[in-house]
Amino acid sequence: MRVIHCPTNMWENARVKDSPDETSQRSSEKSADSHNGVVAYVETGPVLNNGIEPKFANESGAQPDVLESVHLLDGGEQTYPRMLSAIAQAAKTVYLEVYSFAPSGVGARFVEALGQATKRGVAVRVLIDGWGSARGGHAVATALQSVGCTVQIYGRLLSLLVGHFGRNHRKILLVDDRVAFIGGINIGDENVGEGSRLGWADLALEIRGTHSARLGEMIRHEPERSVDTSLRIYLCGLGKGWRLRRLYLNAFKNARQRIHLAHGYFLPDRGVVRAITAAARRGVQVRLLFAGRSDVPFIRAATRSLYRQLLAAGATIHEWSDSVLHAKVATVDGAYLLVGSFNLDPFSLSNLEVLVEVADTEVVRQGEAWIQDHFARARPITALEASSWLQRWLLDPFGHLVARLADMFSRVTVSRRRRKRIAHADSKV
Repeated sequence: MRVIHCPTNMWENARVKDSPDETSQRSSEKSADSHNGVVAYVETGPVLNNGIEPKFANESGAQPDVLESVHLLDGGEQTYPRMLSAIAQAAKTVYLEVYSFAPSGVGARFVEALGQATKRGVAVRVLIDGWGSARGGHAVATALQSVGCTVQIYGRLLSLLVGHFGRNHRKILLVDDRVAFIGGINIGDENVGEGSRLGWADLALEIRGTHSARLGEMIRHEPERSVDTSLRIYLCGLGKGWRLRRLYLNAFKNARQRIHLAHGYFLPDRGVVRAITAAARRGVQVRLLFAGRSDVPFIRAATRSLYRQLLAAGATIHEWSDSVLHAKVATVDGAYLLVGSFNLDPFSLSNLEVLVEVADTEVVRQGEAWIQDHFARARPITALEASSWLQRWLLDPFGHLVARLADMFSRVTVSRRRRKRIAHADSKV
């Protein structure tokens, strides 16, 4: 796997191993998933480090594809130009799946680029979320349809009235099954800096090669191919986010040296919190970067209610306030990188989400460097601040209330039977 570095000023199947009771239900879930969003477990791109077999290599004996590359992209300033360039070079197909798509600014540039692609005979399909794109989604859909794109608005707002709470929270661009962009970045001007204002802090991966073709096959529900890999892509269907949660849980429980995490919306369940605090107590360096500014202040209040517990265990917490922290990324032991649209909160357990797991040393190093750079520029949180009268007697109770409401939401959207399976699987991790 070649890792290509991007200039900072540029703007232009393997499955998760299930517990026995989960495996017995795989066939019945697969049919439902086809209606609720693809559940794909895609292995991608081999890397041999000094002749050592990659950690995620399968046992199929399939020959690796050597023409692979992964770019780690910093925010919209690096990601948008490369996405637009890929669309401009599209020859056959463009598939775009995004939570929030603004109708103006950078969004208008994407509408124009997608329209130009249809004029060349490219088949363009766009899925946007009805809630995430509530303000301008209809205008975006109308504009795209007028230039020949196939557009679907997933889960319009009226669906909430009938109990359809799951959202399409993915951010995926796939062009000609050759190149895929996956991460946490929506399409909007907030992700691009202007003057002294920084764009939202976020990441995406640009993935080229066999794994992009494999992703296309999974999206189209086509037969899977075996590929040796140091990278995996996971797409979860509605209510299946607990599979992605378990990737984080496994990584935290197996950490031996360090956990570096940057999450803008951090409201994990008790099992994840216990895994993080247990790691800190056994001597693992735990550095947590959270939002000092947020577009969802209620979630920030709930996150801050966890600070005393995390700090008491030995974790270090900083808050990023130079812009909105929107990233969902973690590295473990300098060996694993997790990045995508999946938040460690109850809502992502119910949504359509995407998460990429990388074991390539250079890509992981870049992800860790990104977290560390933002960590160094962020404000440290002290135990004294987390234990202040205001925090303990006013802000923490409010945060706990938000956390309980979020947990109630999770219980409504995730069945009791599935919650029991989650608890059973957690006990074996």
